[in-house]
Amino acid sequence: MTSAMKLLIVEDDREAAAYVVKAFSEAGHVADHAADGEQGYELASGANYDVLVVDRMLPKLDGLTLIGRLKAEGSKTPVLILSALGQVDDRVQGLRAGGDDYLTKPYAFAELLARVEALSRRGGASAAETVYRVGDLELDRLSHSVTRGGQDIPLQPREFRLLEYLMRNAGQVVTRTMLLENVWDYHFDPQTNVIDVHVSRLRSKIDKGFDRQLLHTVRGAGYMIRDGAR
Repeated sequence: MTSAMKLLIVEDDREAAAYVVKAFSEAGHVADHAADGEQGYELASGANYDVLVVDRMLPKLDGLTLIGRLKAEGSKTPVLILSALGQVDDRVQGLRAGGDDYLTKPYAFAELLARVEALSRRGGASAAETVYRVGDLELDRLSHSVTRGGQDIPLQPREFRLLEYLMRNAGQVVTRTMLLENVWDYHFDPQTNVIDVHVSRLRSKIDKGFDRQLLHTVRGAGYMIRDGAR
C-alpha cells in the first residue's frame, strides 16, 4: 500500500479541481488546490509536496512557465502535467519544460492516481517533510500518528488535518479563511463555529495536562501553533 502523499493540484477549473482533491482525499492522500499559476508557484515554493499536478493553460502564469521557474530554483518535486493539449509535440514540450509525466484530458482518475503514486516512489520527493515537530509535539504524516512527550494522542481525521496544517505553518498566524480552504475545502464561509469547535477539541487533546500551551488563539486574526517555551 502506498504511503499517504501530500499533493498540490494547480487547476483553474474549480469543479474539476474539487473532484480531484476529493478523489485523492478518499484515496487517503492530502491535496491542496491552487486556482492559478501564481498561487501555484507561491504554494509550491513555500511548502513541501510529494508531487505537483499542474494544468498547462492557467491564468496569471501558465503551467510550463510555473514548472520552469520551480526547476530553475532547484525544486526536486516531481511534476505531472495534466492537459487537454495532447498532441505529441505538446507532450514533448511539456516534458522538456521540466515535467516528469504527462497525462491528457479527459482521463480516468485511477490512471492519474497510479501515475502520481509512481512519481512519488521515484524518490524525487524524498526531501519532502513527513514529520513535523513543535516543542515536544510530533506529527508523522505517513503513519498518521501524533505524540507529545512520547505520549500517543489519538485524533479524528479532521483534527489530524487541522493539526498538520497548523504545524506546517508553525510560528505563523493561520486565518479562518486559510483553515476553511485547506482543511475543510470550503471556498466560502459557512457562518458556523465549526473551526472554533475543532480547535477547542484539538487544544484539549494536545495541550491539556502538559506544562505549556502550544496552540494559541491570536485575537482578531486566527490561530498559531508555536513552542511556548521560546
